[in-house]
Amino acid sequence: MRTYPRNSAQAAARLVALAMLADGHYSKTELDAWDRHGTPARFGLEPQQWNDVVHGLCEDLLATAHSPWDQSCQVDPRTLEQVLAEIDDEALRRNVLRACCTVVEADEQVTDGEWVVLTSMVEQWGLELEMLATSGD
Repeated sequence: MRTYPRNSAQAAARLVALAMLADGHYSKTELDAWDRHGTPARFGLEPQQWNDVVHGLCEDLLATAHSPWDQSCQVDPRTLEQVLAEIDDEALRRNVLRACCTVVEADEQVTDGEWVVLTSMVEQWGLELEMLATSGD
């Protein structure tokens, strides 16, 4: 998996893209929620930069795929830990978690793959209280 600079907009956006793709498809409902909440701009991303991040993530997932696409969208725990480690700014971590919750809940179902990404963020970043606050939105 490619790396991005620590706390960069691309590193943050990749986590949101990973949450979106964790169920094996790129949902229009989730993408609309991402756009509706102005999240790309909040991370300082232009639309083409977002597209580049998603494209790069898909390339990385396919390069390491040994299973059908829906399972290829789920990264192994070690890789997920490394990707999450690229964000160490507390405020950015909270913003990423909120953005991920917004997009994965947009279609009114949180799949196992999406749940793995969210719980990994919460556990690795120590955001248990933030997750509880987000669930009430």
